[in-house]
Formats: sequence, structure tokens, C-alpha cells
Amino acid sequence: MAPKSRGKKGASTRSTDSTSESGDNADPTYSVLLPTYNERENLPIITALIVTAFEERSLAFEIVIIDDASPDGTLRVAEELQRVFGENRIILRPRSGKLGLGTAYVHGLKSARGKFVVIMDADFSHHPKHILEMIDKQKESDYDIVTGSRYAKGGGVCGWDFRRKLTSCGANFLASFFLSPGVSDLTGSFRLYKANVLQDVVTATQSKGYVFQMEMMTRARASNYTIGEVPIVFVDRIWGESKLGAAEIVAYATGLFKLWFSF
Repeated sequence: MAPKSRGKKGASTRSTDSTSESGDNADPTYSVLLPTYNERENLPIITALIVTAFEERSLAFEIVIIDDASPDGTLRVAEELQRVFGENRIILRPRSGKLGLGTAYVHGLKSARGKFVVIMDADFSHHPKHILEMIDKQKESDYDIVTGSRYAKGGGVCGWDFRRKLTSCGANFLASFFLSPGVSDLTGSFRLYKANVLQDVVTATQSKGYVFQMEMMTRARASNYTIGEVPIVFVDRIWGESKLGAAEIVAYATGLFKLWFSF
């Protein structure tokens, strides 16, 4: 169960009724931050699905694409998508190299105009249909954060072998045991934030890699921000290679113990 506390003073953001959203020229209520690296095949389809989800409710939105100089030409694809969907809906904020997920969020936030910000992956592991479920959950109790959970009732994972499932479950078990974050999926990266809450949490977070998302939630809970959960089905990436390896697992374990001593 999520706590009923209101979180930090100033975290409140007015929830906008979906029926009042209109017009491509209006300031968006929702900004989607989409960091990319070698996602040329995935980006057109995931973008179209995000657009479809928001248009289903006539919600004002924008997609901020932060490409880290992908060698496969992802930025060129993003530029074409901007021509198709319009510069007001597709915001391009490329960077000079692969500089890390945390700094990608900070970079994208500088251009995000929405009251709420969705962070997600561009590789189809996060289906855009869950965005609407997050929006509905946020409105239930004016949550500061809504996180998608693979381990909540109704959630799950598709496309992983036994080793990958065991690694993920073990990582979440250890994180829950040592940090007591009050959420079932601490390492997930599909979330909706109030924009000012994300700004506060992401700028204070120091970890990198897979530990980054874990520290984000730990800091949010320590700051008394309210957190809701929705079940999601995580699907392993369709095109491209997984970025999880032995080095990431070691870094995760090291980061976990650092957070344990810090919080």
C-alpha cells in the first residue's frame, strides 16, 4: 500500500481533466522523456504507439527524444518523425555521446513543458498502453510518482530466460530487504512523475547504471513523496542487444550496499 502522506511541500500539481485537453499548440500536460541509443528500428513504432495512447484520451503531450549520438542513425529517424508529427510534439535534444541515463533525464527535463513527466525505454520493453493506466492511478490520490511494476499482481515479464528472471528477482529481493522502499519493483524504469518531483529527485541522485533507478525511488521515499504502482508486463527488447552483463551486475551489488549505508 502506498503511504497517504502528501510528500514535500510544493510537490502538489493540479491534475488536468482529460476532457479539457485540446490543440497541438497548447502547453502539454504530459512530457515523455525517451532516451535513445541505437534504437533506429524501434523508435518509429514506439513513437506511433505513444502518440496513439495520448490521442485516445485527447491528452496534450510531447515526446522529448534524447539521442546519445547513436551510430546506427537513430537521430536521422527522429528527425523524420519530427517532420511527420510536428515540432511541437516531437522535441529533439541530441547529445554528443553516450553520457548516461541520469544526465539524459536532466538534459531532457530542461526542455520538458509538461506538468507530468513519463520516463520509459524506447526498445518496447515498456508498452505505451500502460501510460494511460499510470495517469489514471496518479489521479486516484494525486500521487507524486506512479511506477510500473513487473512484480505487482497482474504484472509480469515476457522473453527472459530463467537466468535473467532469477537475476532480476534476486536484485529486487536484495533491494527490498536492505532498503525497504515500499515498492515492489525498485529497479524498473517505467514511471510517471510530477515534473517538479522528478527534477528534485534526479538532480540529487548520484548513482549510475541499473543502480540509478533504485536510488531514485529510495530518495523519493526518504523525501516522503507519495508513490503509487500499476502492474505492467515487461517485454524483452525486440531489436538490438540487451545492455545487462556481468559488469552491470557487479556495479548493482556495489551500488546497493552504498545506498544501504547512505539511507
